[in-house]
Amino acid sequence: MLVTKNTSEENYMNAKMTVDTKLLEILVCPVTKQPLRYEEENGELVSEAAGLAYPIRDGIPIMLADEARPLDGDKNRQNDP
Repeated sequence: MLVTKNTSEENYMNAKMTVDTKLLEILVCPVTKQPLRYEEENGELVSEAAGLAYPIRDGIPIMLADEARPLDGDKNRQNDP
């Protein structure tokens, strides 16, 4: 599982999701084959190169371009999907 809950006592009720950094190191964008970054606020894996954000559902990254959300401000895109 890519995402695990942070279950410390102080935030037990509002458990945040954290990314397994070792898995994140090997995952790449399926469109560009470039690295991804984890966007904690939206619970997504972001490909700056493709201008796409891949959702994480139930702790599983959905690495399908058809399921990805286009990023706002596509001016930073390097490649078209």
